[in-house]
Amino acid sequence: MHDIRVGLLGIGTVGGGTFDLLWRNQDEIRRRAGCAIRITRVADKDLERAQRVVSGRAAVGNDASAVLNDPAIDVVVELIGGYGLARQFVLDAIAAGKHVVTANKALLAVHGNEIFHAAHKRGVIVAFEAAVAGGIPIIKALREGLTANRIDWIAGIINGTTNFILSEMRDKGLPFAEVLRQAQELGYAEADPTFDIEGVDAAHKITLLASIAFGIPVQFEKVHVEGISQLQAEDIRYAEQLGYRIKLLGITRRRDEGLELRVHPTLIPAKRLIASVEGAMNAVWVKGDAVGHTMYYGKGAGAEPTASAVVADLVDVARAARIPQSMRVPSLAFQADAMTDSPILARGEIESAYYLRLRVEDQPGVLADITRILADREISLDAVLQREPAKGEHQTDVILLSHRCIEARVDAAIEAIGKLPTVLSRVIRLRLEDLD
Repeated sequence: MHDIRVGLLGIGTVGGGTFDLLWRNQDEIRRRAGCAIRITRVADKDLERAQRVVSGRAAVGNDASAVLNDPAIDVVVELIGGYGLARQFVLDAIAAGKHVVTANKALLAVHGNEIFHAAHKRGVIVAFEAAVAGGIPIIKALREGLTANRIDWIAGIINGTTNFILSEMRDKGLPFAEVLRQAQELGYAEADPTFDIEGVDAAHKITLLASIAFGIPVQFEKVHVEGISQLQAEDIRYAEQLGYRIKLLGITRRRDEGLELRVHPTLIPAKRLIASVEGAMNAVWVKGDAVGHTMYYGKGAGAEPTASAVVADLVDVARAARIPQSMRVPSLAFQADAMTDSPILARGEIESAYYLRLRVEDQPGVLADITRILADREISLDAVLQREPAKGEHQTDVILLSHRCIEARVDAAIEAIGKLPTVLSRVIRLRLEDLD
């Protein structure tokens, strides 16, 4: 087979890492792929940067069409990000009969159905290992390594920025705003951190994982998303006292009624391995019916970890391009005509355990009124923590941990509790997952 010639769109942090890694390990990669894989064309709007990185080892320009229209290019690597131009470039590459490798989780979460359909129709490959959890090979694990399993659920720490913030809040007892500022100074958070801290980035990723795990179309618009910007330091402290840690999790779970697809801060028992994942690291926990629990841990971002996944995809493309389309591993793990449209459950249909915190008057009967409201809605309690009021004060915090129940019941209970004259604050609600 002839060498694989690659056109690279975007040579920023990940693109530069990809170019350097492919060049540095070219002999090892040739031995694995059975042919050489070379980036022969690069397009980037910052010509000076591109020329500095490439250093004469490939043709450089600022026009993506020169890459897309080059008949010698076999694979286009899209690393520019975003929805607009990236979508058009990927569709143009597919229309030209070129395979595509991308790290663009936002693009695939929003436009993946269109892109995967176009690729299937044209007979080309769309590979995207780098789109979820950086250098962790979770896409390959789900598509291939766990293919014998009926996946029960996935729970993942899949955004390093939020995990760093939560780790610092827990370790140092600092408020969210102060830790976010530190994360920005250290380069862990963008100047505009909205996608990270509001859970959107994690929602893009869990959308793709759910599609691969359950054989459903990508449905980003149906993910229930809550970020960490409203999380308070006292809840992290109370969770710790109760034997839990709070992580922003992307969760998808199979139930008889349909599929759960959600992102939110979650209490996890401190004894669970995933609860010990700190800093900017990522981890994905998968439960299959045959294999049981498996966990995948590593760096979720960065030039070389993400480039590792991009180059791995290029090697897979080099191998798969030699065989008929019907014999290739499908992009979303399931054959295109075998995808199902299982319903995504609404927020009120989510089943979870719950952490509730409220500020109350310190007087007899308050706790009885609250537990009566919960019992009337068939919500049973696992634990109750009532803090001693500070000296001279006549109010205190009550923390309740429930057993698993449907979220709509909790909504109704919170509304009723909030109307009690002895309740002095809104009810803080966090979900709790045992992951057992």
